[in-house]
Amino acid sequence: MFNKKGFTLVELMIVVAIIGILAAIAIPNFVAMQYRAKRAEVPSNVDGIKTAQLAYDAAFDVFINEATFQPRTAITGAAGKIQADWITTSKFATLGWAPDGKVRGIYKVNSISSTDFRVNGQCNVDGDTVIAEYTATKSINSVPTPTTTNTVF
Repeated sequence: MFNKKGFTLVELMIVVAIIGILAAIAIPNFVAMQYRAKRAEVPSNVDGIKTAQLAYDAAFDVFINEATFQPRTAITGAAGKIQADWITTSKFATLGWAPDGKVRGIYKVNSISSTDFRVNGQCNVDGDTVIAEYTATKSINSVPTPTTTNTVF
């Protein structure tokens, strides 16, 4: 008699509930993945600075020492939340290292002896009080260091 086609209200509510549950699971994971991708810049740049430092040492038999984090403009807020232009007047220019474009992290390199150095890179891409910090030395590639609070800046 009656040819009813379509979905009932209950069926539509179940579909909406399932989509809501999937979104509640997926969105936090997506945000965390974005933060990990933004943080990935720092260890690769730390390793790049380490390689440049080794090349400079091979050529000139001395290590470059840049004791303040560069770029200083990134420190005005949470380092990493906003990208900053790289400063070309730092000692990293003497070292022959510069990133491609803007950076989210801040970097420094210190001589700890006549035969070793330490490269530090920090960022805070999610804007909380925990800073992601990576360190490399002449013999060790970049490794995450224990987390610190934002009072470092």
